[in-house]
Amino acid sequence: MDYTSLKTNIINKKSDIYLVGVFTDKKLLHLGKSVSKQNIDMAKRCFEKNNFTGVIGDHRTLDDHITGQQILFFGLGEKGKFGPLNLNRSIKSVITKIKKVNLTKISLNIQNLIIKKNDINIEVLVSYIDDSFYKYIYKKEKNISKIKQCGLVSDTIIPNKMLSKYVLSGKAIASGIKFAKDLGNTPPNICNPTFLSNEALKLKKINKLLKITVLNEAKMKSMGMGSLLSVSQGSKQPAKLVSIEYMPLKNQNPIVLVGKGITFDTGGISLKPSPNMDEMKYDMSGAGSVLGTMKALAEMKVKKNVVGIIACAENMPGSQATRPGDVVTSMSGITIEILNTDAEGRLVLCDALTYAKKYKPKYILDMATLTGACLVGLGKYPSGLFSNDDKLADLIKKSANKTGDRVWQLPLYDDYFDELKTNFADIQNIGGRYGGAITAAAFLGKFTEGVKWAHLDIAGTAWEVGENKGSTGRPVSLLIDFVLSN
Repeated sequence: MDYTSLKTNIINKKSDIYLVGVFTDKKLLHLGKSVSKQNIDMAKRCFEKNNFTGVIGDHRTLDDHITGQQILFFGLGEKGKFGPLNLNRSIKSVITKIKKVNLTKISLNIQNLIIKKNDINIEVLVSYIDDSFYKYIYKKEKNISKIKQCGLVSDTIIPNKMLSKYVLSGKAIASGIKFAKDLGNTPPNICNPTFLSNEALKLKKINKLLKITVLNEAKMKSMGMGSLLSVSQGSKQPAKLVSIEYMPLKNQNPIVLVGKGITFDTGGISLKPSPNMDEMKYDMSGAGSVLGTMKALAEMKVKKNVVGIIACAENMPGSQATRPGDVVTSMSGITIEILNTDAEGRLVLCDALTYAKKYKPKYILDMATLTGACLVGLGKYPSGLFSNDDKLADLIKKSANKTGDRVWQLPLYDDYFDELKTNFADIQNIGGRYGGAITAAAFLGKFTEGVKWAHLDIAGTAWEVGENKGSTGRPVSLLIDFVLSN
């Protein structure tokens, strides 16, 4: 979709429908002269008569007899609570309402939407608009939306060069989110470790600076990745470890992003219950978010050194599968007693984290749908955040607040590390009954000593259930902002 800049000082006639966001105070001062006084008066009467509340999800439509177009008022919620999260929700709500209608041009009043103190800018807005048109398509079909142009209406014209820059970045962010969503939504009989590694290799076409390396099982075995390989040995699908290097600058330590890529998780010998097991195709969402972030950064041609690493395997209960009680040796040399084969994400990640250290990273961030315990503790709204460095955690929180991709930090007290002690190896792969998300993070922490590291448990946030079932693409927007900001 193309974007143009329009002014509020004349009646808006350049679209099929004019979208106007309204707070719960129902004030319309931001319209300027883009709507006639007659229509503003009509809108005010309509708001009173039809009880338009201005809450997110509320809409009212008027026919403008002067321009021949429609004016659609949509709720932004309370002004005092407005920020990236509510903007995203309101944009998705109104786009969902109009995208199936036979429209080609829309215009959007952005006076109420662009708020500098809340870090909302054109780039963020464009990413939300483009993402609102997302639909997973398994087979080729016609695009359900015919909307090709969006005019951004404000009291000043945005210079073309500046607008183009914002739009390019916003579209890149939306493209990265779409990529992550598509990977997550792809059926697990298609999206296996080889498929993910091939999708990573395709990124080379975007930016010639990308260097992509795929390690097969033989190579991983020679490097001592016994923990990662213990997860894949029950499946016919071979594991892959993929590194995506984007290093445009010399002498700058990179940020390394590590993603869990379990393309389907049965639980292995510690078999999961069958209800909702289809959702375990989303267990590669950490890897998907890394791939989506790297795609966006490559499209934006950012001047930052970043490395993406994805550890890909399928966890199946085959005849060669790892058993509870088995002991394996990780790449770091740490031996691990596997007490639960359904705690497999940490087993692939620990070798990937050890591998990541070779880049001498400024920071390591890992993303994983790691524990149901995180979902129990935090619900489906924030991702769980764990870190061995408070300053790094604060930087992540700042990016979370800027993007509306929320996180909540949990502790990593020494007590949790004590729960990983065992008589039969250096550590075991699960803790006690309680605090499962924290003991899982503590396990990963054993492999990140000496490095500033953070872990995001996205088990509750990587996909939606119910009517809107599907991948969310989280935390791509957070990761992009974190890289750009640091």
